[in-house]
Amino acid sequence: MEEKNSINWYPGHMKKTREEIVKNIKFVNLVVEIVDARAPISSKNPDIDSMINGKSKLVVLTKKDLADEENIGKFISYYKEKGIKSVAVNATKKTGISQLINILEQIKEENYQKNKAKGIIKKPLRIMIVGIPNVGKSTLINQIIGKKSAKTGNMPGITKSQQWLKIKGDIELLDTPGILWPKIEDKFTAQKLAFLGSIRDQVIEIEDIYYEFIKFLIENKKQKNLFEEFEINFDETDFEKISEIIAKKRGVLLKSDEIDYFRLANIVLNEFRNGKYGKIQLDEI
Repeated sequence: MEEKNSINWYPGHMKKTREEIVKNIKFVNLVVEIVDARAPISSKNPDIDSMINGKSKLVVLTKKDLADEENIGKFISYYKEKGIKSVAVNATKKTGISQLINILEQIKEENYQKNKAKGIIKKPLRIMIVGIPNVGKSTLINQIIGKKSAKTGNMPGITKSQQWLKIKGDIELLDTPGILWPKIEDKFTAQKLAFLGSIRDQVIEIEDIYYEFIKFLIENKKQKNLFEEFEINFDETDFEKISEIIAKKRGVLLKSDEIDYFRLANIVLNEFRNGKYGKIQLDEI
């Protein structure tokens, strides 16, 4: 990955989303912030807290099956200490979904009791879902509403417009497209977001993302599962040698025996994003 002071990828629809969130926040009772359980710090948009204007918040850590359980527990405790409710889910397999719905029902009842004390008639709990691209928002929404009302896909930013969705039990949900912040100053945050696919692979050369990913694994001693997959010695640090072994195994050597780094990078990063190499934690606490 090229040495850059910051990453700028802020398409027009993200600017529009920011404006819509600020405009519509007055209509909601609760903000559900989605983060990736593998990188809860890096995948949190730091602008969200100022945008939601002090509204109550619930943090949902998605893709829990791809994250380290011990670290998930530490993050849950961290949120609790800050007075923020949180829950970890695997939306694809519906793990944690019932717990999430129970928390929403509990918040709805608390909200109802507060309104009742003020003489306000019973109103539905209105929640807004926010998060960066590619953290699994649409998959999660599909599970909690029980039907495919939100488009899903692996391309960051596929959800381009906001939509209200009805959840059973007097809960209404406002979906919002994935939104990054205008300037990602921290190089390591940018790298992790690139590993996860939250920054489009076209924004940073995918070969650079692959190089930094291998480097990250080795420097943080997280290469075990990937190296076992390709029968690479755990202590191997030579990038070209590692790449050559993986390229041979995945059949992406060119006729000249040179490595097709573009295809190799796509394969390795997609396999990581889909959990092929087990639980690789990017943020720890």
